[in-house]
Amino acid sequence: MLRSTCAYALPLTALLLSALPPSRADACGGTVCEPGPNAMPVDQTGENILFVIDQGQVEVHIQINYDPDTNAQQFAWLIPLPEVPTFSVGSELLFQELLNATVPTYGLQDSFEFCGDDSGGFPATTSGGSFTGDGTEGGTDTGVDVKKIETVGAFEVVVLAGMNAGDIMQWLGDNGYQQDPNAEPILQEYLDEGQSVVAFKLNNGEGLKSIHPIVLNFAEPEGCVPIRLTRIAAVDDMDIRAFSLGDGRAIPTNYRHVLVNPLKIDWLNFGGNYKEVVSLAVDAFMAEGHAFVTEFAGDSSVLSPLNFYSSTWNADPFTGLAAVDVMTQLNQQGLTDCSDEFFCQFNHPLVEGLLATYLPVPNGLSPEQFYSCLSCFEADIDLGAWGDGSGFAKDLLARVIEPAEHAKSLVETWPYLTRLYTTISPNEMTEDPLFLLNPELPDVPNVRIAQRDISCEDFAVVTLPDGRQVNMNFGDPWPQFQDEMPWEEDVDQMVMDGMPQPLVDNTPLIDQLLADWNQQHPPPPPSGTTGAPTTSDTGGPTSGPDPSGGSDSTGTTIYSTESDSSPNYVGGAEGSGCACDGRGTAPTLPSLLALLGLAAVRPRRRRV
Repeated sequence: MLRSTCAYALPLTALLLSALPPSRADACGGTVCEPGPNAMPVDQTGENILFVIDQGQVEVHIQINYDPDTNAQQFAWLIPLPEVPTFSVGSELLFQELLNATVPTYGLQDSFEFCGDDSGGFPATTSGGSFTGDGTEGGTDTGVDVKKIETVGAFEVVVLAGMNAGDIMQWLGDNGYQQDPNAEPILQEYLDEGQSVVAFKLNNGEGLKSIHPIVLNFAEPEGCVPIRLTRIAAVDDMDIRAFSLGDGRAIPTNYRHVLVNPLKIDWLNFGGNYKEVVSLAVDAFMAEGHAFVTEFAGDSSVLSPLNFYSSTWNADPFTGLAAVDVMTQLNQQGLTDCSDEFFCQFNHPLVEGLLATYLPVPNGLSPEQFYSCLSCFEADIDLGAWGDGSGFAKDLLARVIEPAEHAKSLVETWPYLTRLYTTISPNEMTEDPLFLLNPELPDVPNVRIAQRDISCEDFAVVTLPDGRQVNMNFGDPWPQFQDEMPWEEDVDQMVMDGMPQPLVDNTPLIDQLLADWNQQHPPPPPSGTTGAPTTSDTGGPTSGPDPSGGSDSTGTTIYSTESDSSPNYVGGAEGSGCACDGRGTAPTLPSLLALLGLAAVRPRRRRV
């Protein structure tokens, strides 16, 4: 039987801590781009956590987001836990790879009917985007039991136990841990359940650029996010992403699972309304704000260790190294690119923080000026801070190299990766979600491509990955459909063995509403013909999509060609790939498929 208490936690309770601004990289998004490995636009603010679940042992990687305008000495956060874990430093680059490799991406592939233009045409194209120390133990006379004090990378960590949250809050304040008084009654709930509290703060002298993920190891059967304590500083529709590495697909056990209605996604704007759709779907009947969607489930080989690990990284050469030669060694290892005057790029997010501690920038100089030419300012180098380089070497090993080696080992050891997502508001943060694995569930691709077939009469039929087809005029915005069209297709209760238990199945309603739409928006007759056009009386496959989040199709493709209805496009061969006279702008150059290099995944099990 599953426990009702939270086993370990995401630091959503970062007191005086706010989320990073959106991390974005420019990309095509419907404009003409050169094909190649361009980055997708990614807005992935919120809270991110990685679970590695292995037969009663769980390893939890916690990414710590922060406001760059925050005073480093005011950075502190709390998490409740049932036992004292072991702590280590995590890899920030691993989280970046997890986010970028699995981001849900909606693309649109256009196929233009050949209309007798001998000037040649444009090939079918695809464009896409995305939304979007040593520890000590002992008691005190204040009613607080200090179970452990330890230095973990840039953090001082303390584990506290006690019966009274007020006593713990007082201890934290007396010892320099900033805390929010609003946390006290919620913290008391966890103490009443027999849990302890772990508190983190930056060590003296460490800046915000030294912040790194934390790894906790527990002898516990499931993963958990303690969102009850989060509500003291949460905003409406806050993003939570839970990743899992293991032998099978991760599922929420005490939260519901939702499959969003793909007709509600704005395919013409590459899923630009994705968060809105998810937010409304997880708030729907029987989900009630306590639900997740699966954004990706499949082979962990989508993660490339080259993006977070390098065999050239080596701490040994820095011990005994002259300070003036530090940047040369970092450049050779690929950790920095600071060889050009007044230009310096840090290829690992923690390197600049380490340099600020051991090789601080002299007053009056910028980091780019100083680190790009140490020999130019050799007389200004703080040799006392550098010493013999052994401190820098030790921290480089502990904060950069060893976490990367461990991350690489995890990806090579565990074959399956899951990405779960939800949005949640403070009034919904009443129960901590728990996660386990179910290896019997099918894969879920994160790349979703729709096909738009456009006739010479500027009529379009958009075929979604699940086989449903939508009639519309070329140039019109994505349909809003009828008010009855639900945001959610399925709401399921996930189980540890077998297929999920359906609670809500809106597939028949969605198909009927789509059929009504298509009948109200029939294709025009081909040029030079008379008579009323015929339309299909269904809007898509009678079976509907896989309620667990996958496609009905098997194999590695994300397309589904199974449909009981005939295509509604008019004239020409599908995929003929030629533009018509007077159509306007040509479709964009191929970008998404070349960008993503669709990786092979395991064959999906069919719906049963």
